[in-house]
Amino acid sequence: MNEFRTLSFLSRFKWLFVKAGIDYSAMETILRMKLTMDGRRTPTIFTGQKKKEGNQFLKSLWIYGLYGLMIIPFMLFGDGHYIFQMSIVFGIIMFILATTMVSDFSTVLLDIRDKTVLQTKPASSRTVNTAKLIHILIYMFFITGSFIAIPLVIGLFNNGIVFTFVFLAALILTMFFVVVFTSLMYFAVLRFFDGERLKDMINYVQIILSIGVIIGYQIVIRAFNFADLELAYTFNWWHVFLPPMWFGAAFELLLNQDFATPSILLSALALVIPIISIYIYVKLMPSFERNMDKLMSESKSRKRSGRLMDFWAKVCCRNREERMFFRFASLMMKQERNFKLRVYPALGFAFIFPFIFIFTELQMRTLEDISTGSMFLLIYFGNMMIPTIIHTLQFSDSYKGSWLFMASPIQQPESAYSGTLKAFLVKLYVPVFLLLSIAFIAIFSTRILPDLFAVLLGAILHTLITYKWMDAGEFPFTQSFEFAQSEGSAKMFLISLGAGIFVIAHLIANAVVGGIYVYIVLLLIAIFIGWRRVFPMQSGEVR
Repeated sequence: MNEFRTLSFLSRFKWLFVKAGIDYSAMETILRMKLTMDGRRTPTIFTGQKKKEGNQFLKSLWIYGLYGLMIIPFMLFGDGHYIFQMSIVFGIIMFILATTMVSDFSTVLLDIRDKTVLQTKPASSRTVNTAKLIHILIYMFFITGSFIAIPLVIGLFNNGIVFTFVFLAALILTMFFVVVFTSLMYFAVLRFFDGERLKDMINYVQIILSIGVIIGYQIVIRAFNFADLELAYTFNWWHVFLPPMWFGAAFELLLNQDFATPSILLSALALVIPIISIYIYVKLMPSFERNMDKLMSESKSRKRSGRLMDFWAKVCCRNREERMFFRFASLMMKQERNFKLRVYPALGFAFIFPFIFIFTELQMRTLEDISTGSMFLLIYFGNMMIPTIIHTLQFSDSYKGSWLFMASPIQQPESAYSGTLKAFLVKLYVPVFLLLSIAFIAIFSTRILPDLFAVLLGAILHTLITYKWMDAGEFPFTQSFEFAQSEGSAKMFLISLGAGIFVIAHLIANAVVGGIYVYIVLLLIAIFIGWRRVFPMQSGEVR
């Protein structure tokens, strides 16, 4: 079996694990097996392509390196106002780590598939749970390292060696804090819910956490005042609930020798809270493991999809096969937790981002001024999540059942994705769009109704273009989630930016008197012709 440098490094802290009551040998064996299996995974979801060897996650770390470039300006700006600079930097770092933890590693933390194997072995639940946590931390370490490698070098040359050591220590505490805090959130949910309801609640907690990190980042920004381009910081009691400010204050304390009470208090929180959270997690691990058994339980009944989806299936679909796939996709979107975990945060971001920009604009203008302008086009942020969701429609936890598609007498395979895309629009996109529309009408008045209709039509056309460019294959939900992010990230990013083309077209249409109505007609024609060319089907009943 492979030897890993991470395990060699971990062995230096063997005494710490032994003192905590953990069987280090068993934990090391579990970790070695998990890391070996990670390294053997090869993306096979793209038929006809050569299998790739090695750990594909590690080969994709360069993307996080690019993300790290965004924090360099904050490290250079501020002229030694560390509480401002580093609060923003750690706000971004926590956002990246928290969203990565929620989207990619929650399934590892909540994995119960190995319980049937490990429970028959002489390994305590504390050892197994610690192995899971270390497994996550290893990958979080690589992500963090890739993310801050370039900024760390910049900080070394710009601020010196002491700054670099403080930065590294703060990063380690941040990484532990994010992972443990997320785990404790799941423990709280596991404590009070069970079965299918519990699994749904975990999804909602993950989604709320992802959205909450975005909102928290905005709050951190507004904790500072700018007066004549000079930074001013005034402590408020609610700053103790902003973890990025804890670490920003630590830099202020250690590098600027600011021994004011707020700096000492916030710096102490940066050190104490992560350590306390780790201690609490270790103590709660046995209870956490017992409550994990609830994930094995199933509810006795599930709610049926209801008559509403049947109504929309009849309204939107052209034949029986398309209606069948419409209902099937609706159920998959409702019941697939891994799908919801990856998609619902994108829906949440699509909903809150327009309001974040409006709120920012309110710092400089009044609501009356904003309501007369074109800021309602911020609703196009909702369309940027379309490519990500359509890409996710390829994947399912039950992908091994895809042989049923091949065994079924499906006469028009085009109906599979046609019905699925319509289900996505009806079940996921339209509800978010309607909520945004109601809020925007309240802000900008009913004058934007034609514009909102054009945005909706643009979303439908964007959906069609995304599917055509993505080349997803014949049937949805037939690929494993394991490799959902292995490839295609750059393509998805470019397609997401395609929403900007619709914004430009919308602005051109509004520049001409009555142009919006011409634009709407053009969109209707493009959708009508495009849908029938991409999905050429008979409109009658298929038998």
